[in-house]
Amino acid sequence: MTSQRSIALIGAPADTGGAYAGCLMGPDALRTAGIVGALSELGHRVEDLGNFHAVAGESKSHSNATVHDLASYAALIAMLGDVCRQSLDGDHAPIFMGGDHSIAAGTLPAIARRARQEGREPFVLWLDAHPDLHTLDSTRSGNLHGTPVAYVTGAPGFEGAVPALDEPIRPDNICMMGIRSVDPAERLRIVETGITVHDMRAIDEFGIAAPLRAFLERVRAADGRLHVSFDVDFLDPEIAPAVGTTVPGGATFREAHLVMEMLHDSGLVSSLDIVELNPFLDERGRTAKLIVDLVASLFGRQVLDRRTRSY
Repeated sequence: MTSQRSIALIGAPADTGGAYAGCLMGPDALRTAGIVGALSELGHRVEDLGNFHAVAGESKSHSNATVHDLASYAALIAMLGDVCRQSLDGDHAPIFMGGDHSIAAGTLPAIARRARQEGREPFVLWLDAHPDLHTLDSTRSGNLHGTPVAYVTGAPGFEGAVPALDEPIRPDNICMMGIRSVDPAERLRIVETGITVHDMRAIDEFGIAAPLRAFLERVRAADGRLHVSFDVDFLDPEIAPAVGTTVPGGATFREAHLVMEMLHDSGLVSSLDIVELNPFLDERGRTAKLIVDLVASLFGRQVLDRRTRSY
């Protein structure tokens, strides 16, 4: 049995940040796959706060003609900022269920603000195939789910288009793992910012435990507030096909569970994003069930707790 926590489930069914419709069904797919029951069985108090929808104002244009749904992005950031602040006022550990990864542009600034109100530094573990470091100017696809890390770290070019940041997150407080699809503009941004990136080549060579352990030790030493942003495409598409941005060679079943088990053991995680789950692309709920299983590992399920078929 793990120590009991109070968990708030917050649905953010947004999918205008990407190119494929369907992520708006992600929160309900996680509910159908049993996320409430899985967490409750571990002794946690779970409150499902429902889904929150942003209402876009007047359309916004940008000099980069590929950028689309900018007004929806701005509205989502503002709405989630308010919802996130409210969820952090109590003792809840919020789980934000997306929606595409654009929701991180709304959750992360509010989490950073709360950390600094507590006199602490915000830290982010970014589990993703992509660094999402495009700016509005550099994106070639115009898909805004590829921009949240650039936005929350204070990259130029967002001014006037989306809500202003109170204070950006320091790039050296971000650790990315599972990266394996990086555009030239993002590669330059990684060099300029010094964000720590453990791509799949590094994980293949050195394993996933050592770099994660080193990052968690940094968070602990700083008494930081840790947020985990988990994109389904962190996983290999062979085990998690329900994502519109599949990239071969992702984390395996055991690597993903090890990450979650180590995060639980650390006791440092205060909030979580689950993003880019597209049930329209799933196979009989296979990916949604795996994500629920991984979240259960993050919140204390151990190997001996798992129900398996008897032979």
